[in-house]
Amino acid sequence: MSRPVAVAATLALAAVPLLGATTTASAAERVDNPYVGADQYVNSYWSENVVDAAAEAGGDLGQQMLTLADTPTSVWMDRTSAIEGNVDGPGLRYHLDAALEQQQGDTPMVFNLVIYNLPGRDCYALASNGLLDPTPEGMAEYKNEYIDVIADMLAEPQYADLRVVATIEPDSLPNLVTNMSEPKCQESAPYYREGTAYALDRLYEAGNVYSYIDAAHAGWLGWDSNAGPAVDVFQEVVTSTEHGYDTVAGFVTNTANSTPLHEPFLEDEPFGSGGGTQVRQADFYQWNSDFDELDWTEHLYSLAVAAGFPSDIGMLIDTSRNGWGGPDRPTAESSSSTLNTYVDESRVDRRTHRGAWCNPAGAGLGERPTVTPTANPASHLDAYVWVKPPGESDGNSEEIPNDQGKSFDRMCDPTFASPKLDGKLTGALSGAPLAGQWFQDQFEMLVTNAYPPIDGGSVDPDTEEPTAPADLAATGTTSTSTDLTWGASSDDTGVTRYTVLVDGAEAGTSATTSYTLTGLTPSTTYEVTVTARDAAGNVSAASAPVTVTTEEATGGEDTQAPTVPTGLATGEVTSSSVELTWAAADDDTGVAGYRVHRDGDLVADVTGTSATDSGLAADTAYSYTVTAYDAAGNASAASDALSVTTEAGGTTPTGGCTVDYSANSWNTGFTGSFLVTNDSDAAIDGWELTFTFADGQTVDQIWSAQASQSGSAVTITPAAWSTTIPAGGSVTFGFNGSHSGTNTAPDDFALDGVACDIA
Repeated sequence: MSRPVAVAATLALAAVPLLGATTTASAAERVDNPYVGADQYVNSYWSENVVDAAAEAGGDLGQQMLTLADTPTSVWMDRTSAIEGNVDGPGLRYHLDAALEQQQGDTPMVFNLVIYNLPGRDCYALASNGLLDPTPEGMAEYKNEYIDVIADMLAEPQYADLRVVATIEPDSLPNLVTNMSEPKCQESAPYYREGTAYALDRLYEAGNVYSYIDAAHAGWLGWDSNAGPAVDVFQEVVTSTEHGYDTVAGFVTNTANSTPLHEPFLEDEPFGSGGGTQVRQADFYQWNSDFDELDWTEHLYSLAVAAGFPSDIGMLIDTSRNGWGGPDRPTAESSSSTLNTYVDESRVDRRTHRGAWCNPAGAGLGERPTVTPTANPASHLDAYVWVKPPGESDGNSEEIPNDQGKSFDRMCDPTFASPKLDGKLTGALSGAPLAGQWFQDQFEMLVTNAYPPIDGGSVDPDTEEPTAPADLAATGTTSTSTDLTWGASSDDTGVTRYTVLVDGAEAGTSATTSYTLTGLTPSTTYEVTVTARDAAGNVSAASAPVTVTTEEATGGEDTQAPTVPTGLATGEVTSSSVELTWAAADDDTGVAGYRVHRDGDLVADVTGTSATDSGLAADTAYSYTVTAYDAAGNASAASDALSVTTEAGGTTPTGGCTVDYSANSWNTGFTGSFLVTNDSDAAIDGWELTFTFADGQTVDQIWSAQASQSGSAVTITPAAWSTTIPAGGSVTFGFNGSHSGTNTAPDDFALDGVACDIA
């Protein structure tokens, strides 16, 4: 259902203590597991959807739904406009203030947040495409208008005691492991790496943020050929940050997915009397030995720590809809002697294929949010969390025009037999709205199929309305705004929000006892009242009215542009980057920022008087200009143009490189892994590695580099983030390939035409 922009408030109910260990720690103190000893924020915008869904469902199902209304779920910042609030709900500050309202005494409060707005987002799917293009302009907006704004807000003193747990960019880095054959992912890859690293740094600098990198799920990265490269990508991005491993609290898996927490009747073991067949060889698992999320988190933890991540990293699992209960849930191991039948009759995951991700039919709510679950100590679990709020759609089941950048993905179409699913139907629910919008049929299904089941109990319906707000007052009135305050209402279960009415019409809502009315007309009188609402939807009587008369309008609108920036000059220039500096411009109200243009295209938007343009071609001339702008949007004319030529690409000294190559083969496939080391005393820029396959092998899918192949000859060139190999440094990359039964390793590696030693 749709609501006005500002509608929804946050539960003023007692914050939810979750199952698990409890200790005492200062909320401002950085801790190992942020969930221990803390409550979690309950988003009443989601809670009100639950209450409305319960009213629509009615009966026992509705009663079960009501027991979930105070469950903590994550707040998604799924586009830049979500920070201020948009048609999908209130903004970030609204939720942060509401979290402070819910905080009880000295008990720490966890605020679950999802960072999800990278340029070129969701490169392998369509349903959740974002609005930022994978371009320098998109990257500049991501940094300056999205991450910086969020990080600065979280760093404000009033939020210092919140423990903000951030899920970092779902699906993004995993796409760099398995989907680099997709042109959109190739285009997005450098922005995923740069943007994720930037987000990790800026959020860490806020001081109160615990970042967990999204690590897909068992059915995506569980294979050894995917898991190892995934950890390589995670490590490469994290170590590229300014603050390194300190920026990461751990990993979160199964975000918005339905891979089961545990398959109780299946183990990765020999099948049948012969002992030569493994359970993982079944069509459903396709040789992936990680059957569930406990398997995957254990696997991921061991690889990550072995690769250099600190041993105190923790794992989160999104259990919001991976329960798979209901009448179709198996109750015992199958007795079939046929492998596929045995697996299909034993598995609790009832999807047609593990790659079916969109609104899967038959799914149910999983474990309720729980702190330090003990199901599998080797997984090093910090918590089960509900990252994806149950009842919010994954994507529309048919074409729906929209202005949110969300496209129709046939994986959300229940009539589609997808090649990605080996020709099977998607198993998606019909009638689904756009991604992120409320989907009543899905929520009813999830509650019905919950595992563990939901005990509806004998919940008495709440019919008592809150008391009317008292002592409404208006202060600080200007020609277009006024500040409102009032006394808190009381209620038997708790007030969820206050609604401000101007001349009888709703003007906005607040989770606190204050609100600033804006957009008023000068020299105009208004009658303002406030009502209170509880979680069951009961609305109080209106407060006593207050009369507000705005002041007369004043002149003086700012129309003066800043002066033109001068002194544009270069700092360090390499084969792939240019550092620029300039003198500050002047403005009557103050300069807000500067825009840097390369050959007429915007490449940076900064607040200071320097910028670095990277990802450039070697030995190439570029023309730069800079403009200044003020807070009113007035922009100066462009500075004088500055022509800059990047340095020529380096050459590899004779005998100056070593290649360490290994291959992991299976059937007709294999994974090739490279470590290329520059043994010389000079950096290598814009490198090219060549070699020849001896047995006609082919490169099918590469990550952390780019590949071209002509016959048996292969040429590898760097990704945008690895164009330079420092003296004594190295780069790593890998690929999935095919062979016809023989897979002899190449022995003729050359870097920039110079033969390399083989490790």
